[in-house]
Amino acid sequence: MGGKTSTASKAKYNAKAYDEIKVRVHKGDKDRIRAFAQSQGKTVNGFIYDLIRAEMKKEAGT
Repeated sequence: MGGKTSTASKAKYNAKAYDEIKVRVHKGDKDRIRAFAQSQGKTVNGFIYDLIRAEMKKEAGT
């Protein structure tokens, strides 16, 4: 259940399906960001993605 093959398959799929952006924050902020995202019912990734999309939509004027 969930061995190397599973991990390798997930990594292969993620590499094919997604681009990655690394975000660096000051020590201690990661936990605060995670807690806030969870309080909004989101993952950190989902929270950041939603913020970026909202700003891009605002910039586009839609």
